[in-house]
Amino acid sequence: MTNEEAHRLAREKGGSRALYVLVKLLVTPFMRLWFGLRTSGVERIPDDGPVIIAPNHKSFWDAFFVGVATRRQVRFMGKTELFEGFAGPLLVRLGAFPVRRGAADEDALDTARSILRQGGVLALFPEGTRIRDPDALGEPRSGAARLALETGAPLVPAAISGSERLFLGPLPRPRRVALSFGEPIPVEGLTPSPQTARELIAEELWPEVEREFGRLRAHRGLLAAALAALGVGAGVVARRLLRPPPPRRWARLQRLRKPPPRGWARLRRRRR
Repeated sequence: MTNEEAHRLAREKGGSRALYVLVKLLVTPFMRLWFGLRTSGVERIPDDGPVIIAPNHKSFWDAFFVGVATRRQVRFMGKTELFEGFAGPLLVRLGAFPVRRGAADEDALDTARSILRQGGVLALFPEGTRIRDPDALGEPRSGAARLALETGAPLVPAAISGSERLFLGPLPRPRRVALSFGEPIPVEGLTPSPQTARELIAEELWPEVEREFGRLRAHRGLLAAALAALGVGAGVVARRLLRPPPPRRWARLQRLRKPPPRGWARLRRRRR
């Protein structure tokens, strides 16, 4: 599938609601149980109208976690290489559309505008690329704010933690992923200009993402400390329970050591 075909399909037909719901039903239990997905602030996402969800970016699977967490169908960008071959039409029907990385992609921006003008939900990552460091965030770009200003869609800041290094080779690793959504940032009345977009990202959106991300990391640290403490306590109890019994000979000797007769102490005093 070419880029042009993918964009045309994404604009004209969009994602398949039935396929989206089916895949969501299949993957949600796995993500919540195996990856321990914990969400907060989902109710802050508007129930209707165009919305841009703007989280930090740790993993290829971040968009899937956002989709699992939200009630509405989420559309998202993916690098153009993912749409080559048989996977392209499937990804488009699931709500994705391609973007060329490293340069401004007008086709991707046009598709994003079309989705928002139709009242859809779009997930965009302001960092533009994955930041593998679990404790760090990257530098945000202003593309999400530009689209918000052009279409009037509110920006919903979001933070995700724990989604890096989810797989050990082909096998999924049990991890704890947390996702939090902030209050929507309205853009009505703001001038759609590059300067306004930069200010919107730097002064309003990204500080909220940083705040939510810091809260998730702090909670993760407290949880790790609690589990470590629990593990130490459990280890002490286990060692006591698993301590081997004394040898049989020692137990027999202990039984043979009878206490002295009652008059023994009185006889000792008389001899003195």
